[in-house]
Formats: sequence, structure tokens, C-alpha cells
Amino acid sequence: MTATIALVDDDRNILTSVTMALEGEGFKVRTYIDGAEALRELSAQPADLIVLDIKMPRMDGMEMLSRLRRGSDVPVILLTSKEEEIDEVLGLKMGADDYIRKPFSQRLLIERIRALLRRAELVKAGEGGNGGDKVVTRGYLSLDPARHWCSWKGQPVTLTVTEFLILQGLAQRPGHVKSRDQLMDAAYADNVYVDDRTIDSHIKRLRKKFKTIDAEFEAIETLYGVGYRYKEE
Repeated sequence: MTATIALVDDDRNILTSVTMALEGEGFKVRTYIDGAEALRELSAQPADLIVLDIKMPRMDGMEMLSRLRRGSDVPVILLTSKEEEIDEVLGLKMGADDYIRKPFSQRLLIERIRALLRRAELVKAGEGGNGGDKVVTRGYLSLDPARHWCSWKGQPVTLTVTEFLILQGLAQRPGHVKSRDQLMDAAYADNVYVDDRTIDSHIKRLRKKFKTIDAEFEAIETLYGVGYRYKEE
């Protein structure tokens, strides 16, 4: 089935050129010039992936991402400018799956889109990149790759594809330390490069989501200078 990509950017030149590139690769594309319009229409007619610019009038990308994550785990790639490093980190903490800095290569964007869509399909198909379709149960934690379902103490936890794969990579082997590089391999395929800060931001957001349910949540441990591990039961 052809994937539908939503492009949200107030730069019409970017919308036109990226739309042509994506349609040339066989994607369906819907374009929006501001976050308010996009959020309204995507709520009624969801896309398979969203490419979202941070700087826009009316509703900017950060506000749209925040509202979107209240009820959707659709993969999101942020478009940022070189001077927006703080926004990149904030965007990851708010639930973006990836970011690309402007000006960007259209080929790079297409590769990132394909990688995210493949990961989303693996999770939905119950493959998840490691561990097959088996439900992972670790104490209060339950992960079901076949349904992209996560719960803690019986309460559902909404995770993005990236967050789910990172958590799955940790929970597969409690007590074993996973370096940032290993977590990158678990969550990012196709030789997509992300830096350490990206993994750290996803871990912080994971912890925040679980602490919303359980203020005493401490299952994800940090080993400074080494990596992360899921706490042994």
C-alpha cells in the first residue's frame, strides 16, 4: 500500500520541491502551510508519516507536535535550521522520531522517511527488529510488538515507534548494559546516523511517560559514560 506523507511547512518552495521528489518515489503527499490547518485535517484523515517544520506562523511545529502526541504515535520528522539546536532537543523530548537540518538533501529526507516507515511496519507486524512477536513482560512492564502496545501496572503507555524500539531493546535483556550505539542500532535502521543526544532525549521522554503513571518509576537506569540498562527484577 502506498504511504501517505504529510508535509507541513510555510515555505511553498519547499512544499513544491519535496512533493515532487516524494511523488517521484511513489508516495502520496498532502501539504499544509501551517500547523493549525494540518492538525485539524490530519485528525480527520491521518497520514502515515509527518514532515514538520518548526518555524511557522499561527501554530508552530512545536505546538502542533505537542497536541499531536496527546493521541497519536504517527512517525514525525522535524525540519530545523542550523541555529535551532535547542529546538531539536526539545522536539525529541516532545516525541519527534527524527530531525533534519535545513538546507537538506531531498535524498536524505527520502531515506529517513523510508527508514521510519519500515520500522513502523516492523513494529505493526510484530517483528520489532529483535525479539519477534513475543510479548515481553518485565515486572510491571508489558510490551506487545504485534499490537504496538505498552502498559505499566496495567495502564497503557503511548509510545512512538522509536521509543517502543528503544524500550524493547532494553527490556529484552534486563541487567545488560546497552550502549547508545546499540540502542541506535535497535531503533534506527539503514545506516541512519543519529547522535548521542538523540538517544538521550528519547530516554528522557520514556522516563517522563512512565513517571506520569508511576512517580516511583526507576526501571531504566543510566550508567554514565557507558549507556543504559533495564533494571533487573
